[in-house]
Amino acid sequence: MVKGSGKRYVGTHMQDYVAGDLILLGSNVPHCWKSSEDTNSQSVSIVVHFRNDFLGNDFFQLPEMRKTAQLLNESSKGLHFKKYTDSVRKNMEQLLKEHDNHKKLMLLLHLLQQLATQTKYVALQKQNQLEALSSSDMMRIQKALGYIVDNFKEGISLNEAAAVANMSTTAFCKYFKRVTRKTFIETVNDYRIDFAVRELINTDNSMAQICYDSGFNDLSNFYKTFRSKMKISPLQYRVSFDKKLK
Repeated sequence: MVKGSGKRYVGTHMQDYVAGDLILLGSNVPHCWKSSEDTNSQSVSIVVHFRNDFLGNDFFQLPEMRKTAQLLNESSKGLHFKKYTDSVRKNMEQLLKEHDNHKKLMLLLHLLQQLATQTKYVALQKQNQLEALSSSDMMRIQKALGYIVDNFKEGISLNEAAAVANMSTTAFCKYFKRVTRKTFIETVNDYRIDFAVRELINTDNSMAQICYDSGFNDLSNFYKTFRSKMKISPLQYRVSFDKKLK
């Protein structure tokens, strides 16, 4: 991420992003970056796309590529590199500007080696349950998750989500749970609670405002849902976080 800030969604994981963020996503990982509403400047990123077999089916099975292969396997969970060398950033920038295809290939391999051997990363999801989906199923669930990302802070409709996926409501509910292993409303609430957690940490907004900004229309339901997921009340969460900072 060259510049900008906002929210990053990888699967059902939500986190703030800022300039300097570096993420590696495997194939079929639902993702979305949404710029902050209170910023006047657009987010700018450098994105590199490549296929798993772009060097043949067996290239990453070579002993010399073992660590890189492990990195690529882990990328199915979505990887966030919190710290990396300045040369990694420069290689990304050079990839963007380079016109010679051979040099681009060498830069990409060097970049992957750097990420595999010189940096530490955290997985954003425990596992990617959507990895084995067909392309048509992936497109359908991407649309459904995209609908949730765009609307979870406001009114959200199961019927509208089903329509986005081009399915009946009953079929969509069964399909969504089979694919994500969560019900539609559980997934919506995951996004809402994750957003509320960020608001509790980063703002001084009241519990009522955070409740409504997160998409809940009832304070008691907000407290009940928050406690069910976080095992602590929203107020206790804010207080405990503040104590850790002191």
